[in-house]
Amino acid sequence: MSIWRVSNTPEELTARGGRSMPGFHGIRFTEVGPDYLCASMPVNERTHQPFGLLHGGASVTLAETVGSVASMLCVDPERYMCVGQEINANHLRGMSSGIVIATARPLHLGGRSHVWQIEIRDESARLVCVSRLTMAIVERRTKDR
Repeated sequence: MSIWRVSNTPEELTARGGRSMPGFHGIRFTEVGPDYLCASMPVNERTHQPFGLLHGGASVTLAETVGSVASMLCVDPERYMCVGQEINANHLRGMSSGIVIATARPLHLGGRSHVWQIEIRDESARLVCVSRLTMAIVERRTKDR
């Protein structure tokens, strides 16, 4: 059974972020499963820290991107917005090139908050980073309020 209220293809999700931070970092959505969302990001000069390794902030950008989009797919977008409330990340393996793949799975999908577990792995499926993201679910304000 699917957790998604909104249906989008990976290509549509990628295009949505094309002119903002996800697009600048080369983040591409790759799979929408019944209870998970995947996206990839290249490890290159745009995502490196000065010593040529994957920047921890780039990993957090990938984690927050995939978790935030996953939350938006779980709510009625006409009534609710999902905004990041807290994120943490443990960086477990350095990388200097290749691609990392993030998979977001829900730990909690409540009416006011969502909590996502995001695993970031390299192309050999080795764990690079684990992250937990808490999203606040807030009602969209009408123009009259």
